[in-house]
This record gives sequence, structure tokens and C-alpha cells, in this order.
Amino acid sequence: MTDAMPTRRAAMAGLAAAGLLPAAAARAQQYPTRPVRWIVGYPAGGGTDVLARLLGAAMSPTLGQQMVIENRPGAATNLAAGETARSEPDGHTVFTAGIETLVYNPALYKKLPFDPDKDFRPVGLTARFHLLLTVKRDSTLTSARDLVARAKAVPGTLNYGSPGLGSPHHLAMERLLKETGAKLTHVPYRGMAPVINDMLAGVMEVGFVDFAAGRSVLSDGTLRPIAVASATRLPALPNVPTVIEALGLDRFEAYAWQGVVVPARTPDPVVARLAEVMAAALKQDQVRQRMVEIGLDPLTGGPAEFNALMKADRNVWWPIIQSLGITLE
Repeated sequence: MTDAMPTRRAAMAGLAAAGLLPAAAARAQQYPTRPVRWIVGYPAGGGTDVLARLLGAAMSPTLGQQMVIENRPGAATNLAAGETARSEPDGHTVFTAGIETLVYNPALYKKLPFDPDKDFRPVGLTARFHLLLTVKRDSTLTSARDLVARAKAVPGTLNYGSPGLGSPHHLAMERLLKETGAKLTHVPYRGMAPVINDMLAGVMEVGFVDFAAGRSVLSDGTLRPIAVASATRLPALPNVPTVIEALGLDRFEAYAWQGVVVPARTPDPVVARLAEVMAAALKQDQVRQRMVEIGLDPLTGGPAEFNALMKADRNVWWPIIQSLGITLE
């Protein structure tokens, strides 16, 4: 009798587990049962926020529930990421995460309120943001070479603005300065909008501006883009050279990419459902057209592609960040 007890208990446990599987599958089929909270680690009105609202509106009819955008800016997306990691893993909380949260921050910060490798599951990729080296309209700088020459002639006297410490814009500029030997003084802002506003007002002369945030003023010449940090020129700005062309910097490429993640223990069927609905939304003509209009490249790819891109960019950026000696608290 005693010898048989472990076997019997194991069998009963197996039956119980088997009984739970249909229930779990049923819950996944019923998902979502209430509005889905979409956390965005940036202020309202920026490119990330606009994209989340665009995709949320496209996904809501298929899901049968509203996707409610919740802006939680601060600490270079770390506050929003930490809140997501602590959320119930039932698919009713999703988070816009990308190169800043999952590639830069683990290399920049001594301590994070989340584990970037253990606290999230990727749903899929959404978009790429292009970065343009930009000067104010009345600047005497006419090219990237002019900027580097002036920065070397009077090192540290020229300021550049960025949306914040550790942002893609900040790291792109620091990489450019390191590779050219130039020196500018960094002025971090809280978001891209105030950087653009100060450049329009003539207070700030130069900075990397993402095309999504500055498309209108970059396209009409209100601000002057002098180089793009992408591998090729942008179709919307065909006369703006790449940094590689303008400065001869081999393989210089800097951009931001984003995707959607959920808390780590979110069930497979729920993740699969979200991935399916999001992929379908990204294929809608009106969604893709709007993304192009606001300066975004639509990205396609599920969890595997998300992880592959994250790993590839860590291999590129972690040594660069280490060489720059930037550490944030």
C-alpha cells in the first residue's frame, strides 16, 4: 500500500493537470475579458504614443475589447517597464518596449526595476524610427563635416539636445562624437518635443531628431537635417546624405526600433492571439500608410524575430556603451 501511494498520487496529479488544460485553453479563447491596458513609457503626442494609439485602434475591433493607452513616462522607460513586469500575466497589460528598454538600459544602468531577460515575453515588432542629425534653420552649419570641424575648433562650446539620458538620440550623438573626435556638450530634455521647440526658438543649435517626431519641420526646412543615421538615405529626404556618406564613418548606423511585450508568465495561447491580431493590424493598408506618413518604417516579425533583433543590437551597442563610459543611476 505504501509503495503504491507515490504512483497513485502522481497519477492523480497528472489527471488534475490534464483537467486544467481545457480550462486554460478556454480562458485563452475568451481573452480578452476586459479592456487591455497598453503602457507607453513616453509622453502623449510623441511617435511612440501615436503608434500605440494607431495599432490599439486597429486591434480593438478584432479583440472585442478596447486597448487603452496609458502613458507612464520617466527614467528612460524604466518606470513603465517595471510596472509591466509586476502586472498580472493574463494578457490584459501590454507594453511598448524596444532598443532603449531592452538593449541600452541593461548596459547603462547599475540597477533596473525589472529583469530584461526574465520579466517579459515578446509579442512582436512594430516599427523603426529614423534619426536625423539636425541643425536650427539659421545655423551657419551646412553639413556634418561643418559640425565636426566647429566642434573640434571650439570643443565643448556647442550644445546638443536629446530627449533624455540614454535615449537613442543621445547615444547616437555620443557615438558620432567618439568616432570623429569632436566634442559637444549634452543637454538632456524630457522628451523630443521640447528639443524641437528649443531648436525652433533658436535656443538649441543641433541634435539628433527622430523623423517621426520632427517630420513636418524637417520636410519643410524649418529645421535642417544634415545627415541621417540610417544605412541608406530616406525616400522622403533623398538629398540628405547618410552619416556614412557625409563623414566616411564605416558602418555607422543608429536608429530606434520598438515592439510589444507582455509579462513573462502570460500564457502561450494569449501571446499567440495578441501576436496574430497585431500582425494583422500592421498589414492593414491604412495603418501602414499612416505609419509612413508619420515617418515610421513598419516592422513585421513575431517573438523569434524580436529576440533575434534584440540580441544583434546588444552585440553592437553594449561594447559601444562600455567604451563611452556612460553609467546611469
